Amino acid sequence: MTFKNCLLACMLAAASTLAGAQTQGISKTEITLGSILDLSGPVASVGKPVRQGLQMRIDELNEFGGVHGRKIKLLVEDSGYDVKKGVLAAQKLANHDRIFAVVAHTGTASNIAAMPILFEKNIINFYPMAAAREMYEPLNRLKVAFLPNYFDQIRVAAPRLVKENNLKKPCIVYQDDESGQEMLRGAEVGLKGINMELVEKTSYKRGATDFSSQVTRMKAAGCDLVVLGTIVRETVGMMTEARRIGFNPVFVATAVAYSDVVQRLGGKAVDGLYATMTAQIPYPDDSTQQVRHWVAKFRTRFNEEPSDYAVYGYHIMDAFIRVAQKAGPDLTTDSFIKALESTVIPRDIFGIMEATYSPTKRLGNPYSRLSQLQDGRWSPTTCASTS
Repeated sequence: MTFKNCLLACMLAAASTLAGAQTQGISKTEITLGSILDLSGPVASVGKPVRQGLQMRIDELNEFGGVHGRKIKLLVEDSGYDVKKGVLAAQKLANHDRIFAVVAHTGTASNIAAMPILFEKNIINFYPMAAAREMYEPLNRLKVAFLPNYFDQIRVAAPRLVKENNLKKPCIVYQDDESGQEMLRGAEVGLKGINMELVEKTSYKRGATDFSSQVTRMKAAGCDLVVLGTIVRETVGMMTEARRIGFNPVFVATAVAYSDVVQRLGGKAVDGLYATMTAQIPYPDDSTQQVRHWVAKFRTRFNEEPSDYAVYGYHIMDAFIRVAQKAGPDLTTDSFIKALESTVIPRDIFGIMEATYSPTKRLGNPYSRLSQLQDGRWSPTTCASTS
């Protein structure tokens, strides 16, 4: 082989390698996606319905031929809400399964740890089920977030409830990890804006089930507002213990606790809880005809009632499909991102607000609402920007 031919062969090989890197997870017939969910740990009540919602939308799409002739294949890994398992799952999906994007990855700490692994392989982290600012900051073209962050949710909600209820002693109990720290900082900044400070702060370890010491400490401090930097099971445990000892402040949590699972597990103990929210729970008896039709389809498909987390899964996959369709038949990471930055993802039938993106904007929707559990049902009270 002559030097000229050898050089040409090397250039072609390099170009082929670059094209392969850009189109990992894309074949003529399939788009391969991955998701990292908790299916066996403390937030499995989130992971299972998210998976159902994702798969339901995928099945609808594939039945009609997919995106420009490509059907979507979803590979799901169980993190057990454990950061180390989440990292191993990301490594498997990126290096062995060679996915195009991760969708709905659940958990702040797991997302933060996994993103460097994904980004090294040019894999998009699309619509993570985590609301920390790290999901879109610092700016990275491969980050695509849709949930208003925990910091801003509490920054807006806590002072509002203090003022509306003339409260004097706001406090917080939070999970001792990245997401809990975000909620703590949000409460501190929000209260500082109305010249108040947290009277008491206490935390608990991830996976804890006994909250008696934290609740006793809140009660001893005379807290009249308790910000719950908690997940689903922990919210129930905290409020159940509070009711048991006759401690009845105003409780407020972030969107992670806005769930029908909280009501089912907590019953009367969680009545009165405030939480921020993005998607409305699809109660069939007070929803639109479109939502009732969707609920009926979900029941037929899974033989159970859908939760708001199933709604999130469905919305996430629908948003991905919209962008992939606009990207056209030549789907690459670059074409997907270009399409994302010119696509308006409309407000959906569940009330998730319109989302838009740009080269300098990676959080699509800065809006959340405040809702309250009243007689076993969540009732929205307001809509407010958290930008």
